[in-house]
Amino acid sequence: MSHYAYLRVSSDSQDVANQKHGIYEYCNMIGIGDICFIEDVVTGKKKWKDRKLGALLSTLQKDDKLVFAEVSRIARSTLQVLEVLEFCMEHGINVYIAKQNMQLDGSMQSRITATILGLAAEIEREFISMRTKEALAARRKNGVTLGRPKGQSQSLKLDSKRDQIEKYLAIGLGVRPIAKLIEESPSTLYDYVKRKELSKKV
Repeated sequence: MSHYAYLRVSSDSQDVANQKHGIYEYCNMIGIGDICFIEDVVTGKKKWKDRKLGALLSTLQKDDKLVFAEVSRIARSTLQVLEVLEFCMEHGINVYIAKQNMQLDGSMQSRITATILGLAAEIEREFISMRTKEALAARRKNGVTLGRPKGQSQSLKLDSKRDQIEKYLAIGLGVRPIAKLIEESPSTLYDYVKRKELSKKV
């Protein structure tokens, strides 16, 4: 049985210390020892599956314990929080949230809570889907063309580096060495030079 604590932290070292202190106090109170901390310096808006949290959850086994400092450290959106808790309940992972003193540990009460969380997540997904469909319908009604604009974009990724590119082309450098100098892929640079017809200007 493994014990982990997930910390979604800012670059502020005091933030890390505060979370760890709260988790240590809580774990001592409920009798959880040998905690392995997983620190993730990332915005809470990034989907949980794409963070270290997703990688951690994919390795945890039934009856493993996972501690969070507080609900807001799981994710910023309600739906993502619900999805994480729902995933843990489905896989038998025991979850503890220190600040809210929440325990989802396989007890009858936690199974009831898990059912409610699953229902809440489904309702939230339905609401998001409904709001999206309503917004798209309203835009269509107002004559807005949906989807990506047709044709090539006028503003390109390498526009900010155009002066550098032209300078390197002027002194006779090829696409590959220039790509290395401006830290871009040769194919991206080649496409940019071709579309902007830069080679004809040097």
